[in-house]
Amino acid sequence: MKFSTEELIEGIQSGNKRLIAKAITLVESKKAEHRVQAEELLKKIMPLTGNSVRVGVTGVPGAGKSTFIENFGRLVIAQGKKVAVLAIDPSSAINKGSILGDKTRMEELAKEENAFIRPSPSSGFLGGVANTTFETMMICEAAGYDYILIETVGVGQSEVLVADITDVFLFLKIIGGGDELQGIKRGIMEMVDLIFINKVDQDNLQKAKNTRLELKRALDFIPPKEKGWKIPVLLGSALHNEGLQEVYDTIFEFIDLKKKSGRFEEIRVQQAEKRFEYWVQEYILSLMKKSDALEEAYHMHKKNASAMISNPSTEAKLFVEKFLSNENRD
Repeated sequence: MKFSTEELIEGIQSGNKRLIAKAITLVESKKAEHRVQAEELLKKIMPLTGNSVRVGVTGVPGAGKSTFIENFGRLVIAQGKKVAVLAIDPSSAINKGSILGDKTRMEELAKEENAFIRPSPSSGFLGGVANTTFETMMICEAAGYDYILIETVGVGQSEVLVADITDVFLFLKIIGGGDELQGIKRGIMEMVDLIFINKVDQDNLQKAKNTRLELKRALDFIPPKEKGWKIPVLLGSALHNEGLQEVYDTIFEFIDLKKKSGRFEEIRVQQAEKRFEYWVQEYILSLMKKSDALEEAYHMHKKNASAMISNPSTEAKLFVEKFLSNENRD
């Protein structure tokens, strides 16, 4: 059944999870007619957005991201808040569908009335986030969710791109991963706002404290991302709900600092500008595919670049010039 834009907006505002999911599916669609309706929908809900705390949760596979998000989400709900979880699953290389099922890994949170969980395939998009995650986040904000938790794929150094759409970038660490200093090389430590060392118990407490010390020493060599904020390294166990209240309080403290300094709105403006730049590229490529001649020229210049017949930047310039001259003729 197809829903009108007005029906979807009414469903979003009333908190109808089925219609919220339908709206997200619409935004994720690449069909031309769906894109038109999606743009209309997003334009109309914009006044309702911007009131959430956007938290990106990243970490290596096995760090316990899903367990952390489930129990942290339940803690946030206990504070009288509503939580939306956008869980980005690795995609199948064959059909682009999700490999994992986050609702089956967050059974208790999924039962909560004030929680909404949306697994989305990354569809091969780099950065650990799906290409419409920002827009999905807008829908969740319009539906009145106070916290948007984004669980990223957790692989690849381009994972840091999640920081471009969130207010807080939380890095989950486990003891013995051997990446205390490697993390700096990957660049992830330059983007992080908060570190939580997970799976800490009495047996490994001393090791956890040593890991925290090493991480703090490593962070001393990185220029502070936010003035007046020294990145906290917290210890706990998401499975046993230990340390999660401290994470919640630290996130509140960090957001408060950014708002008082004016950096909160400033960064959100920058993030919106980056999304604009992303969609400009998407729409240019979409227009290109409507012209056989342009698509042929695109692949020719791309082949010249990959074969190193010419400098890639030169080939890109030549193609863009052809693209613009073709658009002007139209």
